[in-house]
Amino acid sequence: MKRYLILFLLAFQGLMAQVQFEARVSKNTLGLNERLRIDFIMNVDGDNFEQPSFDGFKLVAGPSQQISQSWINGRSSFQKIYSYILQPERKGAVTIKQAAIEYNGQIYKTNPIKVTVTNAVAQERDPSDRPPGSGNELLNLVAEISKTNPYLNEPITVVYKLYFNNIGVTGFKELAKPKYNDFWNQNIDIKQLSIEEGNYQGQRCYYVILKKAILYPQKAGKLTIEPLSLDIGVQLPTNRRDMFGQMIITEDNKVVSAGAKTINVRPLPESTKPEGFTGAVGRLNFTVTPSKTTLKNGESLDLIVSAQGTGNMKLFTLPKPVVPNALEMYDPVHDEKVTTSLAGMSGRITDKYTIIPQYKGKYAIKPMQFSYFDLSSGTYKTITSKEIMVDVLDGPTPAEANTGSTAKNIAVKTEQFKNIKPKTILVGIAKKDFYGSDLYLGLLFAPFIIIPLIILAKKKKEAIDSDVTGNRIRMNNKLAKKYLSQAKKHLNNKEPFYIALEKAMHNFLKAKLHIETSEMSKDNIRELLLSRNANPETVQNFIALTENCEFARYAPASSASIQQDYDKAVLIISELEKQIV
Repeated sequence: MKRYLILFLLAFQGLMAQVQFEARVSKNTLGLNERLRIDFIMNVDGDNFEQPSFDGFKLVAGPSQQISQSWINGRSSFQKIYSYILQPERKGAVTIKQAAIEYNGQIYKTNPIKVTVTNAVAQERDPSDRPPGSGNELLNLVAEISKTNPYLNEPITVVYKLYFNNIGVTGFKELAKPKYNDFWNQNIDIKQLSIEEGNYQGQRCYYVILKKAILYPQKAGKLTIEPLSLDIGVQLPTNRRDMFGQMIITEDNKVVSAGAKTINVRPLPESTKPEGFTGAVGRLNFTVTPSKTTLKNGESLDLIVSAQGTGNMKLFTLPKPVVPNALEMYDPVHDEKVTTSLAGMSGRITDKYTIIPQYKGKYAIKPMQFSYFDLSSGTYKTITSKEIMVDVLDGPTPAEANTGSTAKNIAVKTEQFKNIKPKTILVGIAKKDFYGSDLYLGLLFAPFIIIPLIILAKKKKEAIDSDVTGNRIRMNNKLAKKYLSQAKKHLNNKEPFYIALEKAMHNFLKAKLHIETSEMSKDNIRELLLSRNANPETVQNFIALTENCEFARYAPASSASIQQDYDKAVLIISELEKQIV
C-alpha cells in the first residue's frame, strides 16, 4: 500500500510540474480594418513576462491581466492570462513572435503565430455596438475614377475623397497605399487639404480630397487598382453632457478603405495600325526642322525631330531619320518639356541629331512618318514631314577621298610593325618554398598551443554549467539590472515604470536570498534580510516600496513622485548590497 502511495505522489508531482505557456489569437485571417485579440496563457505563476514586439501591428489596448485559481475534487488549477488588442498596419503574412516567462529558474516561450492580413473588408455594424449619438454618422473613403473602359495608353484620373458628417476627424495615417500595377502613374500634388460641402448617396455632407493620380494603362484587359486604406482618428458625439451642458465627445480610431477598382482596358485596333507605329496616343503634331540646309566644309547642322500636343508624351519613341552615307549622324540628345495634370500629359518631346557632311555635294534627307491614335475620332492618324535637301558647298569629292585614303592606309600598315621585337627572351620568376617558411612552422606548432586552451575552456564551461545555484543567482542579478534600466527608460510612463521596478526588486531578492517567487511573503523577506545583517530601517523601506509598486500602477502619480520612487529604489538596493553578508 505504501509503495502505491509513493507512486501516486510522484505521478501527481510530475503532473503539477508540467508548465504550459501558449499564445492564442481570436482569428488567423483578418481584414486590414479589423482588430485582433491575442491571449498569452500560462498554468503557473510565471515571473518576468516579456511581450513580443508586435511588428506589423499597432497596439490598441493591453496588456490586461486575468488570474484564476480553483480547487476541485482535491486538485488545484491555476491560470494567468495577458491579453492585447491589435490593429494590423500592413497586408500580407505577419508573424507574432514569442513571448517569454521565467518559472523556477527556467525560461519558457510561446510558439510564434502566423496571421494573414487581407484587404479591408466590409463590416456590418451591430446597432448595440454604436456609440450613443445621432445615429447618422458618416465616414467613407471613395476612389472616383474618370473612366473605367479606356483605350490602351488613354489617361484616366483617380481622386480619393473622404466623406464625413456628424463626426470629427483629427488626423489620418495610411495603412496601405494604392498600387497601380500595369499602369504608368503620377501623383498630382495637393498643396493644402481643404474641406468642401458635397453630397454622398443623397446625403449632404463634407468631403476632403486626400490624393489625386493620373494613370496610363500599359496593358489591355482587366486591370485592378488595389485600394487605399486609412487609419483615421475620429471624435464621436455621445448622449451624455458635462456639468455645463456641453455634449461629451469620445475619441476613437476607424479604419476605412476605398475598395479595389477594376479597369477594363480596350486594346488599340490591330487591323488599321500603321507600319512604324510606336504607341503614341492623344492629339499630337509632328515636325522635322533642320538648323540650316547650306553648309561649308567642316560645318554641321542640327536636325530637330519633335512631337507636341497632349497624350502619353513620355511613353512612345520618335521615328529616326534616314540620311545618305555621305552625312555622318550622331546619336540624338533627347529633351522633354512635359507637364502632368488631371487632364493628362501635355508639352513637347524632342530628339536633336547632329549631322556632319563628309563630302561636297547635294544630299536628300527622306521624308519621315509619325503615326498616333487619335482618341477623339478613335482612328489612327499619320503625319509625313517634307524632304530636306542639304547642300555642301565645298570639300573633297567621294573619288578624291577614296584615292587619298588608300595611300594613307598603306603608310599606316607599314608603321604598325615597326616596334615588334623579332626575338623573345624568357626570364625565370623567383619563387620561395613553403617548406621551412614562417607560415609552415606556425601551422606545424599551432595544434600544441590550441588544444590545451580548448581543454581548459571546456573544463571551465562544465564547472560553470554544473553550478546550478550560481547560474540562477547570476541570471537573477542580470534580470534585476535589466529591469532597473527599463524602469529608468519609462520615467514618463507610469504603468510600465512600476511593472519594471517591481520586477527589478523581486529579482534582486531572488539573487541575494536564493529564494523563489512562492517564498516572497512580507514576513519571510523581513526575516531573511534581518538574518543577513541588513539594517531594519532599510528592510522596512524595501518592503514598503515593493507594496507601493502595485498600488501606484493604478493611482494618480506625478513625474516627480515617479522619479522619487526610482531614486529610492536605487538607494535601497545599493544599501542592501553593502549590508547583506
